[in-house]
Amino acid sequence: MKKITVIDGQGGRMGKTIIEQLKKEFPDQELLAIGTNSIATAAMLKAGADHGATGENPVIVAARDSDIIIGPIGIVMADSLFGEVTPAMAAAVGRSRAFQILMPVSRCNHYVVGCEDLSMNEIIALVLKKVRTLL
Repeated sequence: MKKITVIDGQGGRMGKTIIEQLKKEFPDQELLAIGTNSIATAAMLKAGADHGATGENPVIVAARDSDIIIGPIGIVMADSLFGEVTPAMAAAVGRSRAFQILMPVSRCNHYVVGCEDLSMNEIIALVLKKVRTLL
């Protein structure tokens, strides 16, 4: 079984929805939720994550041995998510050997040219499609 880590910040709505959908489709898959703050972690745990942790060090540790990391594109950009992503977090995720599924959310002064303007539900459907091929 692959180690899947979902990282989110702010209120954790994106991570919560990803966890709910992954658990619905892959009920036996173990999921680790890491919030950049405790509110995000709590939301993802409530959604069904098997384990949860909060903050910089859990991101760094999980990045070492995760097979798949899912989160907003800001998790690889220092100071994104309104400052919740530290330089050490961004570096750890960016250096990770995990397959990274980064969601193109353009709310924090980042715009990825070439990405379609999709709704959150459409982005999450694409995430699930990619996870299916990896599992």
